[in-house]
Amino acid sequence: MKIAILSRNPNLYSTKRLFQAITEAGHEAMIVNHSICDLILEQDGPTIFYKGEKLSNVDAIIPRIGASVTFYGTAVVRQFELMNTFSAVNSEAIVRSRDKLRSLQILSSAGLGMPKTAFTNFSKGGEKQIVEHVGGAPLIIKLLEGTQGLGVVLAETKKASQSVIEAFHGLKARIIIQEFIKEAKGADIRAFIVNGKVVGAMKRQGAEGEFRSNLHRGGKATIIKLSREEKQAALGAAKALGLDVAGVDMLQSARGPLILEVNSSPGLEGIEKATGINIAGEIIKFIEEGVKKKRVKRSFS
Repeated sequence: MKIAILSRNPNLYSTKRLFQAITEAGHEAMIVNHSICDLILEQDGPTIFYKGEKLSNVDAIIPRIGASVTFYGTAVVRQFELMNTFSAVNSEAIVRSRDKLRSLQILSSAGLGMPKTAFTNFSKGGEKQIVEHVGGAPLIIKLLEGTQGLGVVLAETKKASQSVIEAFHGLKARIIIQEFIKEAKGADIRAFIVNGKVVGAMKRQGAEGEFRSNLHRGGKATIIKLSREEKQAALGAAKALGLDVAGVDMLQSARGPLILEVNSSPGLEGIEKATGINIAGEIIKFIEEGVKKKRVKRSFS
């Protein structure tokens, strides 16, 4: 079986681990920089050219699409899907998860626990009202396009909240406002989902004085055993967004697990090192099963 990892950086831990897992499973691995693929559409059907050559006989792809190239990256994934190639992550699910507001709307409609969140097309003087919608200060202000903890601000007072919101509004930045979950104490949980199962989970604790738990911001990760409620919340979030491979970030709160975000290209380094679990291998097992089902379905059609 030929499996292509769609990644712009072959030196990333996740890319290297997936390549290793593919070859260890006895398959042919290749890394494709999706940002330089040419997509050809004609009457004979869709094709992909990479570095001047036509990509053919690819059985499956593993999308590792960075947030900055979501539009083009998902177009490449969609092209592979139209060519009947199995994708570990569905192109439409990537689009849903990358739109923070849309994904929160979906999670809310699914009845999943989440911090109270507000979004508005601000009118002058509306800062006070939006702060009250999420229960007042302290609160979290997030850029909709932010990643890895960037563009996330903790406003500790009502005055500070209104000032930061007004500043973002002045820059015409799109933001969401969320309640601050004090009892989480700067920690969150990342549950890694593969094919409807939690294959690993870690607790990330923010550095001293840091409310963000992201490992890129100096946070530390340790293995954790999820409660039944936490496991159900993580699985429900991935299912709601249509993701077969996902990293679900949650906060532990007095009212149960609260979903923060669902990542369609979750990194492997933190979770594998914290848990000692071969997450990359679990993804390859899922792909083997998916390709097999696809071939059986094709033979009966």
